[in-house]
Amino acid sequence: MAELYELLESPELDSPSLILGLDGWIDAGFASANALGTMLEDLDTVTLAVFDTDSLLDHRSRRPTMHLLDGINTGLTWPSIELRAAVDRVGNEVLFLVGVEPDHRWRAFSSAVVDLAHQFGVSTVFGLGAYPAPVPHTRATRLVSTATTVDLATRIGNIQGRIDVPAGVHAAIERCCGDEGLPATGLWAQIPHYAAGMPYPEGAFALIEGLRSIAGLQFPLGSLVEDARSTRNRLDGLVSNSEEHVAMVRQLEEQVDAIIDTTPSAPLPSGDDLAAELEQFLREQD
Repeated sequence: MAELYELLESPELDSPSLILGLDGWIDAGFASANALGTMLEDLDTVTLAVFDTDSLLDHRSRRPTMHLLDGINTGLTWPSIELRAAVDRVGNEVLFLVGVEPDHRWRAFSSAVVDLAHQFGVSTVFGLGAYPAPVPHTRATRLVSTATTVDLATRIGNIQGRIDVPAGVHAAIERCCGDEGLPATGLWAQIPHYAAGMPYPEGAFALIEGLRSIAGLQFPLGSLVEDARSTRNRLDGLVSNSEEHVAMVRQLEEQVDAIIDTTPSAPLPSGDDLAAELEQFLREQD
């Protein structure tokens, strides 16, 4: 599917990881966008390929930005999709797929991404995401995963049983990776459902730490630790103003603590509960 992208650079890379960071889909607490922005902030990146957004995007829903100077149209900034290369803090080579989620041709786009991954010798693919869950802000953010193999799914933890939810393009790429024998894992931060519509920095912190834990990738954390502390204090104050909210958080704490005490690696909570929270979140976005 090389017609979907233009290859700008073709360096020799040493088994890089590929991190998927396309925006436009489920990102509760803006955790994925915040994690990606934090990782890229202090990295020197090289753009290896650019995708043909004219064939992939609906510009009526993702309009370019017009730049005006004294009434003169000086140009447009168009939404983009790019593959960039960088090196983390300890010398690991990493690729980032950044930009906006395509509106069209997901199967062809996924094949093109996997084609590029093979060209550059990618060893593993990681997708980043976050969704609202019945968990409290007073406990550390937990990750669950989607994956192409049982082994990969159990390294982080996963939702037991069957759950059917709307998919983003990361899921299509992940499935295409599985079909092509390329290991892929989606990392999903569980964001307190009552904080899903506001920035939740601890979710971004959890995603970056997840990459360190399972792949040895190390990136600067920027202001995430301090931002997470400030957000925690803010939520503490908001919750304390309502007895109903205090009771809700205590109930969530009890549920989470019970699961952690019983099986430390167990995911939270049931598929039905998560689906309900996700459906409500999507309705609010619409």
